[in-house]
Amino acid sequence: MNTTDDQKNTEPATRIVDPDAPPDAGKLKDWMGAPAYEYWCCLGEMIDDLYPGVFVPEWLNGGKKHGWSLRYKKNRSFCTLIPERNAFKLQITFGAKEREKVELLRDRISRPTLEAYDNATTYHDGKWLLLTVDDQTVLDDIRMLLSVKRRPKRIPAS
Repeated sequence: MNTTDDQKNTEPATRIVDPDAPPDAGKLKDWMGAPAYEYWCCLGEMIDDLYPGVFVPEWLNGGKKHGWSLRYKKNRSFCTLIPERNAFKLQITFGAKEREKVELLRDRISRPTLEAYDNATTYHDGKWLLLTVDDQTVLDDIRMLLSVKRRPKRIPAS
């Protein structure tokens, strides 16, 4: 069955696509839902704690298809947080040398994250991993994976 443009436009959006301004905290919480927003905040705090003063997050608008995302970058891409309807995702791109370091962590990464990593597509600029952030195990995995991208400035208390 072919879908007309009118039918496509009536489908609920999964991304925040309003081009006027990046979403504020209230819009993010309403869009993602309280549980996902809590993980969003935890991840932001973790990055700030591990990498104090390194990143100034930047909102990017990917248009009607991709919507708003929050990028962490200093010279090179670090990670991107993507708010979605009732969820949020994290995107990390690993270059060849970084992929070698991830291989050394395989026994410490959870099975679902490892499967997502193994199934992620490798492009000319690296392996693009997209994770749904929905529990503490994923946050723990992300902490390890981000340390591959950039060594933390300080080690947090456990």
